[in-house]
Amino acid sequence: MRTDCGAEKPGMVPPPPGEESQTVILPPGWQSYLSPQGRRYYVNTTTNETTWERPSSSPGISASPGPHRSSLPPTVNGYHASGTPAHPPETAHMSLRKSTGDSQNLGSSSPSKKQSKENTITINCVTFPHPDTMPEQQLLKPTEWSYCDYFWADKKDPQGNGTVAGFELLLQKQLKGKQMQKEMSEFIRERIKIEEEYAKNLAKLSQNSLAAQEEGSLGEAWAQVKKSLADEAEVHLKFSAKLHSEVEKPLMNFRENFKKDMKKCDHHIADLRKQLASRYASVEKARKALTERQRDLEMKTQQLEIKLSNKTEEDIKKARRKSTQAGDDLMRCVDLYNQAQSKWFEEMVTTTLELERLEVERVEMIRQHLCQYTQLRHETDMFNQSTVEPVDQLLRKVDPAKDRELWVREHKTGNIRPVDMEI
Repeated sequence: MRTDCGAEKPGMVPPPPGEESQTVILPPGWQSYLSPQGRRYYVNTTTNETTWERPSSSPGISASPGPHRSSLPPTVNGYHASGTPAHPPETAHMSLRKSTGDSQNLGSSSPSKKQSKENTITINCVTFPHPDTMPEQQLLKPTEWSYCDYFWADKKDPQGNGTVAGFELLLQKQLKGKQMQKEMSEFIRERIKIEEEYAKNLAKLSQNSLAAQEEGSLGEAWAQVKKSLADEAEVHLKFSAKLHSEVEKPLMNFRENFKKDMKKCDHHIADLRKQLASRYASVEKARKALTERQRDLEMKTQQLEIKLSNKTEEDIKKARRKSTQAGDDLMRCVDLYNQAQSKWFEEMVTTTLELERLEVERVEMIRQHLCQYTQLRHETDMFNQSTVEPVDQLLRKVDPAKDRELWVREHKTGNIRPVDMEI
């Protein structure tokens, strides 16, 4: 499912009005804020120093100095979420507070970024909720095994070391369905050939002269047997013609441009995925640039602590501006990434639902035409049965005695029997 990029925009939530004044009195120049996860941290509005530990009234010493303390990174756009400027107005001389204990540099991970990293995981440039920290997401179609819910991640390619996008699997399913449809049409075509060949052989056999000289009622029945073959041949020819027009042809012609349409669809989703990968690369590049700017700012700050000079102060001002600009760039890149991922998400939902609809339509179409095949087959059986009914009727009328009488009447040579010779 879609989530925003793990590189969340820096920014914190201020405490409820009056809460801090009721519980803690901070030294001059210090303010407290809440991170998005509800953890309180403190900002020196003069030096822009950030710390998790509540500062004490003694300059340079926090309430609980020690290795557990960590600094927060400068915020993006030069402002905290409350609207307090992240950097004070430039002055000729700056009073810098030096962090005690094992304070980290300005480029260290903020609680927002750290917890964001824990709450999300980016795989192949797509950001997902982390399975260990995020609750299970509600499916888009919870009562169905829908395409739109189960093909967001990539799958390892069993034939190589790469991966196959979930959408690509759906596309392969559609193209395979088209191929199966084509093969079914070819199968019916082979069935038609058998019917045509069978009809041809029946018609030829019906013209055979074997036993043509049979006489009497049996001869009539035999002639009807041969005629029934010609009738049956006609039935099978009609069956093959209907198979072609009502089964084979519709199967073959269904969605003639399907492959072309699927190729367009594939290119569309692939382009969105490429754009998402490009946006993610920009985020990582901007994040790296911000870290470098923060490191440069920290180094210049340390130099100022060693020796105060106008030149160092100017360098710090310049480094701070670059750091703020890097933060702006990171936020812009994150925005563009999230927009690209949102667009990809929306198109994935729309397209997968359409593929799902097309698959249901394909299966229903094939089912209907196979039902038509069985119906035609039943009709053919009935017609075939009708061709042999006259034969049955004549066979019931066959009378050997009658046939003998007719034959004797026609072929008799005399009815005077021989007698003994007299001497």
